[in-house]
Amino acid sequence: MWITSSFEEQTVPRKRAVAKQEVFEFRSWGGSRKRAGRKRRAERPRVPHRERAALASRFPVHVTTRLVEGLPSLRRVRERQVLERAFGAGAERFGFRLVEYSVQSNHLHLIAEATNRRTLARGMQGLLIRVAKALNKLWARKGKVFWDRYHDRILRTPREVRNALVYVLRNHARHGLRMLGVDPCSSGRWFEGWRGEREGVAPARDPSPVARARTWLLNVGWRRRGRIAWTELPART
Repeated sequence: MWITSSFEEQTVPRKRAVAKQEVFEFRSWGGSRKRAGRKRRAERPRVPHRERAALASRFPVHVTTRLVEGLPSLRRVRERQVLERAFGAGAERFGFRLVEYSVQSNHLHLIAEATNRRTLARGMQGLLIRVAKALNKLWARKGKVFWDRYHDRILRTPREVRNALVYVLRNHARHGLRMLGVDPCSSGRWFEGWRGEREGVAPARDPSPVARARTWLLNVGWRRRGRIAWTELPART
């Protein structure tokens, strides 16, 4: 005879937890479509902060600098007069010489000479500070005027110098501005390298706001490639 306990243990099977995969809903934004992702802070690229090339005193330099967005045009009469005074005051300092210039609505093109890289930096710094203060005073504002550090390109051959002169003095044509003769917002009124007659444009009687060139390339060398015509269009540099 078998005796069974009333407290006989019974084994109850446990249920195993089943892992469920979560469902991810993809939104309509993001992804690898055009203009997706994090937006750039700056609309236009800045000048890279790398070491600039060494500059010898025999080479001129083409300098470009831009204004911050939202400022008035520099090609208005009052702005042009303010710039001419500022250029005249800072055209020749610290071994730096401003030889030619062109003023566009939101940027400046300059052709300069300097004894070395350091004097170019000092001269440009002094000139741009002078320009910024004068423009802020005219506009009754405070704050930054120039977008970034200036960009420069060393001109080493007569062809490069001539191309740069055309690009600077005739830059208005590159931007689609049509006019007879010289651009009043440039140093073209005092430039002595034009080919042919002045086409009815009277020579400037007021003192030149720029300095005389001293390098061979800006005085003699570029002329061997031919003087500049009034109708010549600047090429891309």
